[in-house]
Amino acid sequence: MQQDQLSSIFSALADPTRRAILARLSTGEASVGELAEPFDLALPTVSRHIDVLEDAGLIVRHRQAQWRRCEFQREPLIAANEWISRYVAFWESRLDALADLVAEPAPPAKKPESGKDRK
Repeated sequence: MQQDQLSSIFSALADPTRRAILARLSTGEASVGELAEPFDLALPTVSRHIDVLEDAGLIVRHRQAQWRRCEFQREPLIAANEWISRYVAFWESRLDALADLVAEPAPPAKKPESGKDRK
């Protein structure tokens, strides 16, 4: 996945309205009007959110007669998850190593030498 596409995906997901639109589309295709119903937003505002999701590759629009249907595309989210998973695996291994280090018994402390034992 190209870094620019990854940036577009994360930018699109940063907005709660767009995440809600994706959640709705995960249950099946919907028209722009259907997607706008739960929001107190003007239809052009919802259309701009849909444009951002489409530019990020997260949805595609299909024309059916006079309706424009939107469909969720899971592939970009799968690719973003794979990118995140690499960092999760890295940090989990680092944290496991730290936990192992902390769990090791501490070496016995050396007693300070008394002055009469020195020569």
